[in-house]
Amino acid sequence: MESILAEYHQETNEITIQEGAKQENWVEVCARFNDDVQRICDVTTLENFTGLYQCFDDDNKGVFYLVNEDKRLFKIRRKHFLSNIGKGENSR
Repeated sequence: MESILAEYHQETNEITIQEGAKQENWVEVCARFNDDVQRICDVTTLENFTGLYQCFDDDNKGVFYLVNEDKRLFKIRRKHFLSNIGKGENSR
């Protein structure tokens, strides 16, 4: 899944790709932010991207990423959920 750094203006719901941003692997971005990410909304106006996410750093400062979601995202979410409730592969 690919992602790219974005700017989001809540007042106008305007989403733009940040100038000079390069595409990054979404799983690596999540790992960099310790999986502290939140889905904000669906994206239908920008080709190749389906969702807008906000990632939070250690100081709880948020940055936005546009993400091209696919079926792997559901599997990743489920794996993290099961791990968080003690039912994942590494929880035994």
